[in-house]
Formats: sequence, structure tokens, C-alpha cells
Amino acid sequence: MRLMMTALLGLGLLAAPVSAKPPLREVAAIDDALLDVGIADAIRDHCPTIEARLIKATAFLWRLKGQANDLGYTDAEIDAYRKSDAEKERLKARGRAFFKARGVDTSDPQSYCALGLEEIQKQSRIGSLLRAK
Repeated sequence: MRLMMTALLGLGLLAAPVSAKPPLREVAAIDDALLDVGIADAIRDHCPTIEARLIKATAFLWRLKGQANDLGYTDAEIDAYRKSDAEKERLKARGRAFFKARGVDTSDPQSYCALGLEEIQKQSRIGSLLRAK
């Protein structure tokens, strides 16, 4: 009996880490999508000839939240991730690296415009959240 209890307890301990959810920052489908929303927002904020597709962006964010819920994350966990100053800064750093890698001169609005138009033309996820005026 003791052997059976030990075996069951051992199986329970082995199963626990497998069922634990990773932090949302480690769920690429969520984190990368949120990064793309931030990049699109920065493009529309810095480029005077590109604007956000607000209805599409809002619907996208609601679907993203639903996807996180479907993965087992609670609204409280999603809000904590979304409102975390550390996570915001981490995503901003990833955004700065993205812009640098794409050759955006942060002091030149036209470089944001060029990137935005390229993303719109490619019909990327970033581009789908933007429209040229």
C-alpha cells in the first residue's frame, strides 16, 4: 500500500510541472501579437500619413484575449500581464529592436511611414492594423 501511495504521489508531482501554464510573456502567439499591435501603434503615432484601423485593431485585441482565455489564462492573469510596467518596458525594448533592425530612424517620421507602407503592402499582421490616409 505504501508503495502504491508513493508511486501515485510521484506521478502527481511529475504531472504538476507539465500542467503549469507558462507566463504569458512566454506564449509566443500572444506576446508576438501584442508586440505587433504596439509596433502598428508606434507607426501610426509617428507617421502623419498612416492611421490605425481602429475597429480591426479592437477586434484583434478581443480575439487575442479570447485566445489567452482558451489557453487557460484568467482575466486577472491577462490584466496583470497587460498592465505590468516590466512587461510594457520589455515589449517596448523589443519594439525598439524591431525598428532598429528595419532601419527606422526614430527622429524621422518618414522612415516610420516607409515601414508602415511596406507592412501594409505585404499584408502583414502589422500592416493589417494600418491604413494609408
